[in-house]
Amino acid sequence: MAEPITFYQSQAESCAKAAAEASLENQRDKFLQAQAAWQALADKTAMVQAQAAKREAERERARVD
Repeated sequence: MAEPITFYQSQAESCAKAAAEASLENQRDKFLQAQAAWQALADKTAMVQAQAAKREAERERARVD
């Protein structure tokens, strides 16, 4: 499976493209809401991964000291 962040961002981009091509306002709104949700997942996943990497680096420094 692809990296989750990459997948989420790909879905967000797909929704943005669909929103731009939508002819009806309610369709556009639906795609924009979906885009925001996918982007939020990508952002949250990136934040969690960064925090996990920071904790791991701190544990490694503590082991070395």
